[in-house]
This record gives sequence, structure tokens and C-alpha cells, in this order.
Amino acid sequence: MKGDCWIGISLASNSGLILAARVGKHTDSFLEELVLSTEGKTNCKYWNTDNWGGYERVLGEEYEHYMGKDKTQRLERTNGIVRQQTGRWHRRQNKFGKMWLQTEITTRLVVSYFNWIWSNIRWGNTAAQRAGLTNQQWSWNDLVSYPTVF
Repeated sequence: MKGDCWIGISLASNSGLILAARVGKHTDSFLEELVLSTEGKTNCKYWNTDNWGGYERVLGEEYEHYMGKDKTQRLERTNGIVRQQTGRWHRRQNKFGKMWLQTEITTRLVVSYFNWIWSNIRWGNTAAQRAGLTNQQWSWNDLVSYPTVF
């Protein structure tokens, strides 16, 4: 597939851990995949989103849903970091590759790096540490030696 490439992420609000990420066209089925991928990783039924109408159609009654930019600032910043880093791994400019498979693979690497290796300057630890999944910052060697969930 080519063109109209979106990266959607779900983020744990307390730790900043990226729970799920999806690459695709901005459609209801794209959002359904993201929600389905997030389920089972958390028991949270509360979603903070922007004002795109797809959320209301897909989330339904079982989720408590708040729309507004005041609750999505951290998510938007994290999504910007993922998009920027994904673009940089493609080529020497800040854009997506035209091949979606390359974007999907690169997004997996960036999300894994963001969760397990990247130490936040403000907190001095990784998102995985803040979520209680590990007690130390991982290295690239640790990451490739252990299976991770995308």
C-alpha cells in the first residue's frame, strides 16, 4: 500500500509506555485494530482522544471517552517523536518511506526503543521502568535478545 500513511499509538497515561502502534489509512478499521491491539495489555476502559469522529463510532458504550486536546498533549508529543524517528530511519529527511512495510518495521523498532531503551531526561528512567516491567534500562543487545510485544 502507498500514500495516506498514519501511525496511531495508544499510550499508558501514568507511565508513558506505548501499549500498541498501528500503521495504516486513517479509517475506522485502523482504529479498531489499534483498540483490539491495546486490549489485554491494560484493563483501562478510559480513552482520551482528539476530536476525530472515528473514536465515538469504534469505542462504543463499554469505554469512557473524553475528547479534547488538554488530555492528549503527552500522546501527541509521543506520537510526534515516533513519527520523527520513523522518518529518520527511512532516509536523510523527516518524512515517511513510500513503502508501508518499511514504515511498519521501522515503527516497531522505534516503539521498542522508546519503551525499553530511551531514558526520559525528566524522570531519569524508561517508560518500561515507570510501568514496572523492568528495573533497569535496556540496551540494544537486551532488546534483540528478548521477545517484545508490538
